[in-house]
Amino acid sequence: MVNEWSVCVFGEELTMNVRAFLALGLAAAIPAAAQQRQVINPPGTAVGLPFSPAVRVGNVVYLSGQLGNRPGTRELADTGITGQTRQALENVKTLLTAAGSSLERVVKCTLFLVDIKDYAKVNEVYAAYFPKDPPARSTVAGSGLALGARVEIECLAVATD
Repeated sequence: MVNEWSVCVFGEELTMNVRAFLALGLAAAIPAAAQQRQVINPPGTAVGLPFSPAVRVGNVVYLSGQLGNRPGTRELADTGITGQTRQALENVKTLLTAAGSSLERVVKCTLFLVDIKDYAKVNEVYAAYFPKDPPARSTVAGSGLALGARVEIECLAVATD
């Protein structure tokens, strides 16, 4: 297997590790024969929805947004932002484990909040799950989330071989 690629970008030659390339979410550039799309749907995840909880392509794991619902139900684990954030991150952790990854291998998260005023409380919980070298992250606030949730967390991670 090739471990490094050389590419030319704006006249500069760059050498990139294949895993790093995949971690950038550019799996579409890998030949189709090398891509195996695997739906990750562990027991206790919601069924009957028009999307997969997670999809793994090669060593990249794409998680759908996770709410703070009790596994296998559409019932929120808590009405508060702290409890919902904690449960959403537990749901993320469960999916990552099922996909052969972990919180330590997350490279990017996107957080969706109903109210940006919850930002500080969410950060307190989030920091406990990513205490060292946290992933890149974006946070946006909007007007509503599914099930009346106050937070939704989506991640991209690298899986083990």
